[in-house]
Amino acid sequence: MDEGVLISAPGKVILHGEHAVVHGKVALAVGLNLRTFIKVLHTRDNAVLLNLPSIGSKLTWNVGQLQPLLPSFKGGHEPVSPRSEQLDLLRKFAGFSEGSQDTESQAVLAFLYLYLSICGQDIGGLNIVVWSQLPPGAGLGSSAAYSVCLAAALLSISGRISCPAQGCTEDVRWTETELKLINSWAFQGEKVIHGNPSGVDNAVATLGGALQFQAGQITPMKRVPMLQILLTNTRVPRSTKILVAGVKDKLLKYPSIIEPVLSSIHAISQECQRILEASSAALSIDQFKVLEELIDINQHHLNVIGVGHPSLDKLCQVTASHGLHSKLTGAGGGGCAITLLRPDVDHSVVEAVKQQLVDCGYQCWETSIGAPGVTLHSSLSLPEDIINAFSNV
Repeated sequence: MDEGVLISAPGKVILHGEHAVVHGKVALAVGLNLRTFIKVLHTRDNAVLLNLPSIGSKLTWNVGQLQPLLPSFKGGHEPVSPRSEQLDLLRKFAGFSEGSQDTESQAVLAFLYLYLSICGQDIGGLNIVVWSQLPPGAGLGSSAAYSVCLAAALLSISGRISCPAQGCTEDVRWTETELKLINSWAFQGEKVIHGNPSGVDNAVATLGGALQFQAGQITPMKRVPMLQILLTNTRVPRSTKILVAGVKDKLLKYPSIIEPVLSSIHAISQECQRILEASSAALSIDQFKVLEELIDINQHHLNVIGVGHPSLDKLCQVTASHGLHSKLTGAGGGGCAITLLRPDVDHSVVEAVKQQLVDCGYQCWETSIGAPGVTLHSSLSLPEDIINAFSNV
């Protein structure tokens, strides 16, 4: 693979605290080691090529076409929120209809906004390829990983953050100050896509590990171990907005019943955080057993507040029949779930569970949480399947 800027960022899952966090309780968000990768090369022909093979999109512009847009973007300045007139201008330029919300249009608008805003008068020819292990629209932070990759790559090639010399054989993380800048710009990309995001997803994609989130405050956790999980997508679509509204209605109707449930979810998040941060090395089997109990209790709570689904019940039944413990992650009502895999679980058990879940029509990944945040890679350090993915586009 030809040398270029090679960067990746992780997805995210909510370990505990979904829905309760809307009502001021603690949630724990963790880096998911399914990642989005970006490769950026300078070109000499003033062409800007954006290739998104994961969603089947490939677009090309000439720098001359983009120049007239520059007066509306103050390139190189500190991150500022995208204005509606800027987004309207970009939609018109890209040929998207007003109100278009499909994955391609959101991805393209976020790229154009960040490219023009970060590079400014220094815009030049680029060949950008973005390839992702994350399915879009599954609540796994795919758009945030994309925005973080874009921000880090554009800041690197424009000289705003460090970019080690080519030929480096090891992965590189940026300084705290540089990560803060990446995160700030990525948050603007998330605003282009989502309008009013919480900032949690892009913070996880930037910093990795695990974050505590409460009442708008995001606090990185310390010394978080990597935990092996089975991530399962039930493929059942759901509306986060409707599910959140449903919990609120229940809380208003039965405050003395639902408030204690939300407080218990809050306590689960705190206990989980205590265990994870207290471990300076690998977790003991006893600690894993506590984490499993917390998962079971939280899943029951989430059913009580009305965000469960028969597809999730089936998933929990399948994994429980093999001695494993699962809970939904994210909005619920379908969507995704995580299953904790203790280090002493036999691989044949995991394979049997995966096969049963696939037979149910679900999609499974054996992966890890607590993954590192945005990373600058050497081509020599990338796994072969990632190198092949870039070579084939």
